[in-house]
Amino acid sequence: MALHPHWYLPTSGDGRDVVGWAHSRIATAAPRPTDRAPGIDYLADVARAAERLGFESLLTPAGTWCEDPWITTAALLRETRRIGFVVALRPDAVTPTLAAQMAATFQRVSTGRLRLNVVTGSDDEEQHRFGDWLDHDARYARTAEWLRVLRGAWSGEPFDYEGAHYRVRGATVAEAPDPVPPVFLGGSSGPALEAAAAFADVHLSWGEPPGDLAPRLARLRELARRQGRRVAAGVRVHVITRDTAAEAWAQADRLLAAMDPAAVALAQARAARTSSEGQRRMTALHGGSREGLEVSPNLWAGFGLLRRHAGTALVGSHQQVAERLAEYHALGVEHVLLSGQPHLEEAHWFGEGVLPLLRRDGLLADGPAAHPLHFVPVPR
Repeated sequence: MALHPHWYLPTSGDGRDVVGWAHSRIATAAPRPTDRAPGIDYLADVARAAERLGFESLLTPAGTWCEDPWITTAALLRETRRIGFVVALRPDAVTPTLAAQMAATFQRVSTGRLRLNVVTGSDDEEQHRFGDWLDHDARYARTAEWLRVLRGAWSGEPFDYEGAHYRVRGATVAEAPDPVPPVFLGGSSGPALEAAAAFADVHLSWGEPPGDLAPRLARLRELARRQGRRVAAGVRVHVITRDTAAEAWAQADRLLAAMDPAAVALAQARAARTSSEGQRRMTALHGGSREGLEVSPNLWAGFGLLRRHAGTALVGSHQQVAERLAEYHALGVEHVLLSGQPHLEEAHWFGEGVLPLLRRDGLLADGPAAHPLHFVPVPR
């Protein structure tokens, strides 16, 4: 079981400090601008660096304050040669048949470099902005139906389906994608795990202490086994890695010192309104406090004070970060989706410092490859 490293495309902006909730226009009348705008030239710099350093793909976010992931990644295809793109896609914003067509086209144009990150939703205010008023569990029920129709349309044969959220007749695409793009799906709740076990190839969790993550991964494996499937596990976490642990923790301290208390308070007020189980777990790790942020060895919860979603970082020497990733791998984690600010420089720190250690220890795949697919046949 190899470990697959992925990097992050900062389509909401980048900088030397944590870019978080308080930077959106809706959060404050005078948002702090990011140091690096998400222009295509800068994003191409990040993409080319990640490709050169040996990352398998680039994760793109979705939401109001990001550049559109499909347009951005399509523009970067000509700027890169090998690296894949884990493109975010929202079931509330596009029909599954149209998504199947978009993905099939992207897969052909990119010669097989697409992976899909299906974003069910977490922040109710964000969902309402896109016209989605379903509650948390109903959103995951819709996602499960959405994925069923998506896979049916990819099958190469006209697909009929009638459920609570979708009714299609003859859903298909002009040419089935080859290979079928792997589907990444995140979520910490019971409905999220059930949807992932039935329809995803990779289930994503945010970076929690290994002891907290282990029971959920065991549950995922059991749910997938009941479906006759195997679903890989992935962890989304930031990294601050340096030649020495002291240098890495000094950088974490600098990031913390640069956080405006008013911005932290605003971010925590928004986090408190979330319906996301994963976001609640991230918030519980720090509790809004600047103290006691190392929540397990080398796992720092400081990002979550200002940033929603992934709120933890692996902090330490290259050897320490490699050891922590090996611990996740021992739990069954096969995909690590990483980021750090600034993304260009941190890609080099990790790619030049940690990836060689993981390769030395035999944890990395010999070359980039999509996760093997283990789909349940779609009922007809």
